[in-house]
Amino acid sequence: MRGSIRKRGSTYTYWLDIGPDPVTGRRRQRTKGGFRTKRECQAALNEAIAAVQGGTFVEPSRRTVRSFLVDEWLPAVQVANLRPATWENYRIHVEAHIVPVLGTVELQRLSPGQLNAFYRYLLNEAGKDGRGLASKTVRNIHNILHRALKDAVRWGYLVRNVTEAADPPKGKSAEMRVWSPDQLRAFLEHVREDDLYAFWLLVATTGMRRGELAGLRWADVDLEAGRLSGRQPRVVVANMPQASEPKTARGRRSLALDPVTVAALRRHRARQLEHKLAVGARYQDSGLVFTWLDGSPIHPLRFSRWFEQHARRAGLPRIRLHDLRHSYASAALAAGVPAKVISERLGHATIAVTMDIYSHVLPGLDREAADTVARLILGGGSGVSEASVNKPLASGHTGEGDQDG
Repeated sequence: MRGSIRKRGSTYTYWLDIGPDPVTGRRRQRTKGGFRTKRECQAALNEAIAAVQGGTFVEPSRRTVRSFLVDEWLPAVQVANLRPATWENYRIHVEAHIVPVLGTVELQRLSPGQLNAFYRYLLNEAGKDGRGLASKTVRNIHNILHRALKDAVRWGYLVRNVTEAADPPKGKSAEMRVWSPDQLRAFLEHVREDDLYAFWLLVATTGMRRGELAGLRWADVDLEAGRLSGRQPRVVVANMPQASEPKTARGRRSLALDPVTVAALRRHRARQLEHKLAVGARYQDSGLVFTWLDGSPIHPLRFSRWFEQHARRAGLPRIRLHDLRHSYASAALAAGVPAKVISERLGHATIAVTMDIYSHVLPGLDREAADTVARLILGGGSGVSEASVNKPLASGHTGEGDQDG
């Protein structure tokens, strides 16, 4: 491998042969100048030679953060089997937050210090009315940058991923708001005569996501066996609903249904068939469980709006439709259902995700477990008391040096 140094005016520049182009076979040479002394230039040349020989050499480029993210990275991940809703989330954050601040920075000059300043800006000024974004949102933006720069390293554009040396906020979620079992029961009683009663009941008894139920098909429901599986969720991308893939591999789960929910689904199907006969040729047979009267799909956002209206009329605390999923999980944990079973029914990627999300329920369960185990070991009601536990050892026994024999 050959390299050379030349003086150009008052500074020094190095030239380095990096081998022939793998496609054309032509000679490739890289150069870098602006060094004040020959010694500095020689040191930089030695580092470049070592990088080429070690396979870590990155060709100098003036590619900007914007050109990389918008022109290269987003199009690449869009065709890499990424869920449409996830890609849309990436695009919005890139265009709304990352590009306006970091877009003109050269990708290879991006530093951890710049990222830390960027995160502080987002936290303090970037939100509506200059109040800043939530720490969880800033953390999500950091995660997007981390993934993008990881790909940049893999593609040979960067030597390292500078996000790994930055200090993003912890990104703690806002305090979870859930309904108690009594409140959930009151809501279900309020919507008992609603045409979508089976929908509300499924959310309450299975914790299924809005998109899973919006895309639920009769082909995925087995009323005889009392089971269903949401295999084709309907999600909103750029305000347009579309069929998607399950959020996780475990999202393709089969869920057992209780008899009350099965009965509600049977009544819902009977009413849907009545509507089909009444509408006649104009009926759109979408195959979906929850539709308009003419069989056409319902926009997923509609379910959220209807839920808010029902909750307000029922006089219940204001929560999101998604919080019914949390209410289900919290109630199941409190009822003693194993966390692994709950994780599988919710379709979480791992049980660790479940335990992290519902950690607020664990302190109470910890106390209950302590009392239950104590009763089991000490025999609650058998005369064992705190006084007897604290009773001094019998005369002649010190409690030390006890041996067999």
